Amino acid sequence: MSELTKQDLHNLGMNIVGKDLEKQKYEFLAVNSDLKKNPQFIVKNGDESLIFIVVKTVMYPDEPDSFDAIWMETFKIHAKDKNAILYYAGVGLANSEDMTKPLSKESGYIVKYNGLKKV
Repeated sequence: MSELTKQDLHNLGMNIVGKDLEKQKYEFLAVNSDLKKNPQFIVKNGDESLIFIVVKTVMYPDEPDSFDAIWMETFKIHAKDKNAILYYAGVGLANSEDMTKPLSKESGYIVKYNGLKKV
């Protein structure tokens, strides 16, 4: 049973957020799935401004909706410089059979995702 890497978990979180964005009819301008690069999504929604979305995927028991405000300040400055609106998308994952165990390619998972949060 091979445990998912940090990049695998990040990609899973991005897929969850990406499907939500598609459902909401956002227009994708750029997608960056590199774990170390932010924002992950640059989108537009109708006539709205440019929108930057930072995705962070965490494992249970970590809380997906919380983030380091100092860490986020860098992205707020970048968004402001580009006349963009910044959103945060936190995705929490847990092994569906035992929440204390890591995810693997063979395991099912539980998702905690509360949508986009304006920063």
